[in-house]
Amino acid sequence: MSEIESKPVFLTPNKVQSQYPLFVFLPGMDGTGRLLRSQTEGLEVAFDVRCLSIPLDDLTSWADLSQQVVDLIEIEIAKNPQRKVYLCGESFGGCLAIKVALHSPQLFDRIILVNPASSFHRRSWYSWASQLIHIVPRWVYPFGALGLLAFIASLDRIAPTERKDLLHVMRSVPPETVLWRLSLVREFDVSDAQLRQLTQPILVVASRRDRLLPSVAEARHLARVFDNVKTVFLPYSGHACLIEKDINLYEIMQKEDFLDDSTKVVPYVVDR
Repeated sequence: MSEIESKPVFLTPNKVQSQYPLFVFLPGMDGTGRLLRSQTEGLEVAFDVRCLSIPLDDLTSWADLSQQVVDLIEIEIAKNPQRKVYLCGESFGGCLAIKVALHSPQLFDRIILVNPASSFHRRSWYSWASQLIHIVPRWVYPFGALGLLAFIASLDRIAPTERKDLLHVMRSVPPETVLWRLSLVREFDVSDAQLRQLTQPILVVASRRDRLLPSVAEARHLARVFDNVKTVFLPYSGHACLIEKDINLYEIMQKEDFLDDSTKVVPYVVDR
């Protein structure tokens, strides 16, 4: 494994609000954190938002990546040790969120999993197909990203700007990094007994029209495993649901009564 010069960092989408509870977002396979933009306005009415950005040349293990994320979170907590911490992971970031929460469960008050890639192994042909990427020529990748766009997202529910951003971040990740992150997801193995160690309130969000992963089945499985869990099924959403025009994560948490008193804002309206 090659050494990398840079390490994961936290992005602050718009402003620092250290008096608010901390909301940590762990992004999908691209790892850039750029796609959270459409959710930022809603979240910042009640949270101090941080979004993980993983270097494009990062080839670290689950253990090392989890430790780096925990280190970043502890730095943020030190600025205001009394505030609550919400941990949110989407797709690949859902796997990472589980690893991070199991590493240091005492840091987190609530956990949100959005179409977590913990379901990857439930479709054995995905594992087989992902290994074929090794033989795909490098020059094919930019065109492959375009073909995958409709597979990953419900394009009719995404504004042109977000659609363009999604394609850009997909094309920005080098083939070697795609392969490495796929291998991490393929090897992700957390037992139900381990998951039951997480006793915080947990919200699982699953898209019914997810064509990439069996997210609905995974949400139902996690609902059986966790004791303190709520599940939300988005009837018309694809895998990349957080960039869709009609999806607002803060509103979902509010509707599901998943917020603690320090993060409830009433009335709440966002013009998107």
